[in-house]
Amino acid sequence: MASRTNRHGPAPSTRRPAPDARRRRLRMRFLLPSLILLALMAMLMLRGYVHSEILADHRIQPEAATDKVPEKILAGGPVIDTRSGRTTSMDVPDHRLVLTFDDGPDPTWTPKVLDVLREHHAHAVFFVTGTMASRYPELVARMVREGHEVGLHTFNHPDLSYQSKKRIDWELSQSQLALAGAAGIRTSLFRPPYSSFADAMDNKSWPVTQYIGTRGYITVVNTTDSEDWQKPGVAEIIRRATPHGGKGAIVLMHDSGGDRHQTVRALDRLVPQLQAGGYEFENLTEALHAPTAHTEVTGLDLWKGKAWIFLVQASDGITGVLVVGIAITGVLVFSRFGMMLLLSAAHARRVRRQGFRWGPSPVPVTEPASVLVPAYNEAKCIENTVRSLMASEHPVEIIVIDDGSSDGTARIVEDLRLPNVRVVRQHNAGKPAALNRGLANARYDLVVMMDGDTVFEPATVRELVQPFADPTVGAVAGNAKVGNRDSLIGAWQHIEYVMGFNLDRRMYDILRCMPTIPGAVGAFRRSALERVGGMSDDTLAEDTDITMALHRDGWRVVYAEKARAWTEAPESVQQLWSQRYRWSYGTMQAIWKHRRSLIERGPSGRFGRVGLPLVSLFMVLAPLLAPLIDVFLLYGVVFGPTQKTIGAWLGVLAIQAACAAYAFRLDGERMTHLISLPLQQILYRQLMYVVLLQSWITALTGGRLHWQKLRRTGVVEAPGSIPRQRAARGNDRRPVG
Repeated sequence: MASRTNRHGPAPSTRRPAPDARRRRLRMRFLLPSLILLALMAMLMLRGYVHSEILADHRIQPEAATDKVPEKILAGGPVIDTRSGRTTSMDVPDHRLVLTFDDGPDPTWTPKVLDVLREHHAHAVFFVTGTMASRYPELVARMVREGHEVGLHTFNHPDLSYQSKKRIDWELSQSQLALAGAAGIRTSLFRPPYSSFADAMDNKSWPVTQYIGTRGYITVVNTTDSEDWQKPGVAEIIRRATPHGGKGAIVLMHDSGGDRHQTVRALDRLVPQLQAGGYEFENLTEALHAPTAHTEVTGLDLWKGKAWIFLVQASDGITGVLVVGIAITGVLVFSRFGMMLLLSAAHARRVRRQGFRWGPSPVPVTEPASVLVPAYNEAKCIENTVRSLMASEHPVEIIVIDDGSSDGTARIVEDLRLPNVRVVRQHNAGKPAALNRGLANARYDLVVMMDGDTVFEPATVRELVQPFADPTVGAVAGNAKVGNRDSLIGAWQHIEYVMGFNLDRRMYDILRCMPTIPGAVGAFRRSALERVGGMSDDTLAEDTDITMALHRDGWRVVYAEKARAWTEAPESVQQLWSQRYRWSYGTMQAIWKHRRSLIERGPSGRFGRVGLPLVSLFMVLAPLLAPLIDVFLLYGVVFGPTQKTIGAWLGVLAIQAACAAYAFRLDGERMTHLISLPLQQILYRQLMYVVLLQSWITALTGGRLHWQKLRRTGVVEAPGSIPRQRAARGNDRRPVG
């Protein structure tokens, strides 16, 4: 966002808000943005949990001894019942085949499997994971609707022999919750991950099977294993899946976990082949002539399940939007970096080449200028400001417009008794009114505007007016510098001013769509200002508003890099918040005010179709989406892949550092302040996000934001000058003159 200055506040009240009230307002400012960030993080974590990125355990237990497993289990059938203290197993009757599919449902392969089964009038059992059932509930509902049975295969597919009973209960209950939401049922069938045949039960898996029985489940392993996950070929899958001698069997296959085209093709041949041999393809309970494994879920449990499915679907949808958002952010950020680097380099080459001049005449502009200094309670700064102007190498008249100050600002200036310095007083009416009052009192056609807390270098005014040698130039943006950069927050703003604002201005100068003349240092033709009606109070960003108006009127707006001004930046988070809140909201107001330029012709249309989109993308949309980078960074660092995430972030930071270093080099700044760049990117960006989000909320809800006054210290001085500082006088209550 382009650099701006402090807005004048309303006349001071004799009664200040209580500290508790101010603290409550500060908390409320952060509340909604914080809740939104927390909601996004919660959605990301839910999505990570459902996608087995969080709490997933991929350990697999090695084979163990079997001496504690009952022999009748090891030698028994694939259906193991340990409910109510039982230790029994069952086989599937001859000529009955129970097809089982693990790890689904999969959006690609499960529908194909279901299509084959429906075509051949066969039923099967699908052992679904809770994660996949939560993500694709419509497939679970189709399984049940078409007469298949559904069993549990845990939620995240961990090896349960490594898990505590609490984790096992969690895996089961979450899976049942997903089933309830997806199909309105519960199931009593369970298949442990990484299980195979009954004789593979060992001392590690048997206690789990026993515990599963106490929770009301029948454990189902398999008789034949197609090993389709190895993709051995269609014929081999059929061979491994086919039982011998007409015996009944439970066949293990997979409908998820990778490319399953061989499984689908094998299934399409296996089913009719065995049906021709007298086999029936039934559900497990049908084959065993037992009651169905499904129980209908109603009431509160059903609604809990539906709520779970809704949240999972929402997390996937929101994450998808976030991914698109981060992609857009990346494109915007890197496009801006690229444009800034290329166009700022072109700008520097143009204005620094030997023999460069702004207009057709080789003679520099020497016409005097009127310098307008709107001031509201600037007693601590105004003397430094005025004395810096008195040292100007260019002829100037200085007009200080006192906007109803109560701290003696006007009297301080009058007591200096300096030549060519006038004080104009008015009731407190805001900065635009003060500038218009000053413009009405100015003698010259070239008008320089600055703030009461800003100091100029001796050459600033001279450099600022040189572009007016070109008769098409209506306004000039100067180079605003942060004077109080010794604190951490000051250093962050210093980086922002040099890297963001000034590189941006070079870029916009080349594109001829400069969005903002900074209030701290800008110059105008009086005739240009009068043609657009002077300064407007329609927005809180009168500098952006007037700049856009000049573009629409056909004037060029350029950047003078040597016209340096030193301004006092906010020194606390509270002050920075107030300033940037106004900037953000004011910029949105200005964009909305000038929106008709998008459809107009001529200079206005050119600005509307080039300048407005760039301002909207780079100053509003990109900063609003930028925290997505940090959200995904935090997620990636905590839940992985940590190294790739950190590497990607360091890569982006390196690009930002390169841009910042180039900007500092162009401006002749020391590189030492860039040490705080990484911390700025993490913390400062979040503050700017919250400010911008609150501005959006204010705009969308039709809220109003009033002028506010920042507290000043008066410590900023132009390099090379030591203006005398006087103590602030008492309250000046002189009537308006």
